[in-house]
Amino acid sequence: MASYTKAAQQWATFARAWYLLDARMQPPGKIAAATVIRLEGRHKPIYHALSDCGDHVVIINTRHIAFSGNKWEQKVYSSHTGYPGGFKQVTATQLHLKDPTAIVKLTVYRMLPKNLQRRTMMQRLHLFPEDVIPEDIQKNLLQEIPQPRAIPKRLDEYTPEEIAAFPKVWTPPKDFRKK
Repeated sequence: MASYTKAAQQWATFARAWYLLDARMQPPGKIAAATVIRLEGRHKPIYHALSDCGDHVVIINTRHIAFSGNKWEQKVYSSHTGYPGGFKQVTATQLHLKDPTAIVKLTVYRMLPKNLQRRTMMQRLHLFPEDVIPEDIQKNLLQEIPQPRAIPKRLDEYTPEEIAAFPKVWTPPKDFRKK
């Protein structure tokens, strides 16, 4: 009986799990940082840099990622074809309109270690622009990775009771006039 439990424990340790990450209102860098750990297998006790023990990661809602500041217009993605005059530059907005999964894919790819395992790890990354996941992938999902950044509530999402209970920062005096 002991060998059976050891075999099950070993299978559970070495098996590839499937994780789900919701990218809605999350910065691409934070998404990639959480994803790379699972793709490499660094969250497992058996991790070694030369072993291929990473898991599958499914990222949904890549169409709804968020950049801080003015990065949609200022961040530039560059590539070169290898031919003279083949230098191409495209802003984050242009790239996102062309392919909603491209920014997250590039961010994860650039954050992975630059070795021969990078392409293998990228094959275990599954990106979807919306929250629609194919049935064969959906049945494999085991666990959800928590979102790296908490999403604040919009003003119209608060109930009147919550608004009334919110502490007043400043109470205007009785003779206060609004302009």
